[in-house]
Amino acid sequence: MIPTLGNFIVILQLYFLHQFSLQRAFYILTVLIATYPLFRLHLNQRQEPRQPRDTAWLRSITSILAQAFTSEHEHPHFPPEEDDVGIQLGQRVCRDLEQLYHLLGADDKDSPPLFPKPHRILCTTRLHCTLCPSENGRTPTLHCFGNPQQVRLLDSGFCWVKAELYVAYCSKCLAEYYPDRLTYQRDDNTRGHLQKLEYQALYLRVSKHGVWIDRRVAIAQEHAILRFHSGCPLYFEHFARRLITDHGLVDTFTVPAHSSAQVLAASVRDAVGKDGGIVAGAMEHGCINFAHIKRYAADFLTDGVVLDQDENSVVDAPGPLEGTVDGAVGPTEIPAEMPAQPTQQDRVPGSARGYARLAVMDRKSISHRICAVTICEGPLVNYKNGHFCAEHLEMQSICGIIPCSRPVHSDGAVTCDDESHKDWHQKYLNRFTRLSFPGMQRVIRRQAVANENSSAETSQTRPTLHTELSSPSSMGLMVKNVVHTFRARSIHCLQTVQWSCGCPIGWGKCYRSESSPQVLKIIDNIWELNPDSRPSFLAYDDACNLLRHIVTQDPNSPWITSTKLIVGAWHYIGHHATDILCRIWCNPAPTNGSQPDLITVSIDNNGWTHTTRAFNTETAEQLNAWLNGYEAQL
Repeated sequence: MIPTLGNFIVILQLYFLHQFSLQRAFYILTVLIATYPLFRLHLNQRQEPRQPRDTAWLRSITSILAQAFTSEHEHPHFPPEEDDVGIQLGQRVCRDLEQLYHLLGADDKDSPPLFPKPHRILCTTRLHCTLCPSENGRTPTLHCFGNPQQVRLLDSGFCWVKAELYVAYCSKCLAEYYPDRLTYQRDDNTRGHLQKLEYQALYLRVSKHGVWIDRRVAIAQEHAILRFHSGCPLYFEHFARRLITDHGLVDTFTVPAHSSAQVLAASVRDAVGKDGGIVAGAMEHGCINFAHIKRYAADFLTDGVVLDQDENSVVDAPGPLEGTVDGAVGPTEIPAEMPAQPTQQDRVPGSARGYARLAVMDRKSISHRICAVTICEGPLVNYKNGHFCAEHLEMQSICGIIPCSRPVHSDGAVTCDDESHKDWHQKYLNRFTRLSFPGMQRVIRRQAVANENSSAETSQTRPTLHTELSSPSSMGLMVKNVVHTFRARSIHCLQTVQWSCGCPIGWGKCYRSESSPQVLKIIDNIWELNPDSRPSFLAYDDACNLLRHIVTQDPNSPWITSTKLIVGAWHYIGHHATDILCRIWCNPAPTNGSQPDLITVSIDNNGWTHTTRAFNTETAEQLNAWLNGYEAQL
């Protein structure tokens, strides 16, 4: 029912005529509408057998309305009223709640909200327990758990308002229902509770001390980060729900009850993938640019294409191959475990052609900090100025220069009382700590230039250390490459994998270097649970060395028998032509027709026939370029 002006006039005449000012009457009406979620829970509980007429939900509504009717309130601009009349009218309103809500349209879901809500009520939207099974067609209803809690709420207008938090509970399993989560006891009878998140919650708790926000505030801040690259912190309570929902983990994800933001972040990281992951739905993805109909060598004759016999040539190559002159370096032989050239599948007459798919993999230099200990990959305890993970946190009390193990000379120091160690640390601070993120990038570029030209004056080197080691023969040794723990380390890079249409598939981390074993481990993890979804081709800038590693480890690997590893078209021109394995097995689009699935035939406006690359082998670079806007934040 949509309320009309006549409804309001009737209500004013029945309850507020001659006793209350119009301003106060409208205030009480807004409070009445704000309490409708509690009345809805009251009606639902009354449907159960042997329930009291006045449930705790109804008593809560009576208490709220009594505060609104009394003259002792927080609105001094309202004129004083007669207390006894207010109490009587309040009791009368409580007896006629159902009819009043119907007249006000509060029970109509399609009706727009009548007033802004000065009295905020935070409660669950659930009516029944979601954990208990149904018995005789009935599911346990939710009861009111004690008195409401006074909390602070940041509403959608970015204003702090007072609100009352009502907690519901199931009398059967004792699960507690909050507006944004539900907590329940563990099944293994151990101490502690678990919680499940409400993924469409209207309000989110962002502090254990009673601070809540409207969900629209979190959405607005998320848009600020994604669209404007704003540096303000994202409310993780909302973003965690986004991640869990997008990864299809809504029914299985749990986290310890009333956990801190750090515990929630760690739980979400472990669920979606800490060292790598798969984008939900990527293996079932399909679009117009996702795959191509499989081609055979005989199709070139049908299309009237004249093939080139040069094994080094590549379709649409932007430049010539390197290493074609004397003195070129590079492996010249194919491993004994591999055949001399890829075998081509002949089409069986009358059979379906099928489809060929290509995935693209590339590195991205976005990194995050990890423990300063060389062999450790653990996250930092303190990302602001910390150096160690929780396992090696005790090392902050010993000298940061390795292998010195003496204690630090004072609280907060990072070296022992050795003057040479203290002097080296001071030089290190003067050299590195004043650099910003763009400044560090400039230093890295200058170092790269200096490495190419050994005589460059801009070469940046670390200070040397004159130290006396335990060995008598090394007294007074000048140490240049000092191993220390003054700065947290960073992972080497990320590896991102996409289909040739640009749809992301998955990702992984290389902690120390972009070595072939680490890259192989990443693609194995991505396709471990989806072996039948392996691509026909995998484009990677160092595919030839990755192929050598796979062959030497397992000649029967699926990455040899079901997938062909090729080099991206742009990187291929930088590979040596003397590398026979790369030239024969990893050519991204050979013009001699040895890989017909990688070449397609097109006709230009003049009617001429051309061979072009069938796949885009640069989609990973395109995604990684988009990530550049978030590199400083990440």
